[in-house]
Amino acid sequence: MDSTLENVAYSPKNVFILSGQSNMAGRGGVEKHHWDGIVPNECHPDASRIFRLSAHLHYEVAREPLHHDIDAKKTCGVGPGMSFANAIKDRVEAIGLVPCAVGGTAIKEWAHGQHLYVNMVKRARAAMSHGGEIKALLWYQGESDALSQHCVDTYKANMEKLIHNVRADLHLPSLPIIQVAIASGDEKYIEKIREAQKAIDLPNVVCVDAMGLQLKGDNLHLTTESQVKLGQMLADAYLTHFAPQEPCVASS
Repeated sequence: MDSTLENVAYSPKNVFILSGQSNMAGRGGVEKHHWDGIVPNECHPDASRIFRLSAHLHYEVAREPLHHDIDAKKTCGVGPGMSFANAIKDRVEAIGLVPCAVGGTAIKEWAHGQHLYVNMVKRARAAMSHGGEIKALLWYQGESDALSQHCVDTYKANMEKLIHNVRADLHLPSLPIIQVAIASGDEKYIEKIREAQKAIDLPNVVCVDAMGLQLKGDNLHLTTESQVKLGQMLADAYLTHFAPQEPCVASS
């Protein structure tokens, strides 16, 4: 039996959507379709403060791999989500992570009306129905668009449409977006995608740069250690730009 909402003492108030493609879903520790099961201290579960919305739209204690039933056709490992949550948990109340990322997906597959987009919005609304407030969308995607000049030319406009669509459909016109500038992809196009990502100039949109983080042997996916660092970078961005300035006081 799953650890559903009924098994958890707290319905998380602070909700974060985790979306994009494989480096958000997490491939840390995965080799030859097998995850090594190693969970760094920074990614350990916290049964009182960090929860995860399952594929069945129930909350359970969050643990690696966060995307195991979302990016279910691939082998998932460590991603940035647990490191992020552990890094912010002393500044916010209970955290609800909503994993939505799917490996190998291009930005056009996240267009309004497409299955991935519809599912992401459905999951976000489910989290809100449990009493949560969506605090940010964490987005790491773009490697699958670093493949052609056409993808490069349309990336910025498509990403801006995605931001507008999510904010409109969730009725959150100022929803914070923390996107990651990609660290890997086709050498011919990667810098152009990164430029497009960093050129997005919309309110409450900030960019964290993954370039320089260590990649696995496939030269595409972040290592477990790099995922830990990325989670902390995302946390720093959230706490700096969007979080309340005073530490939260746990209720007795």
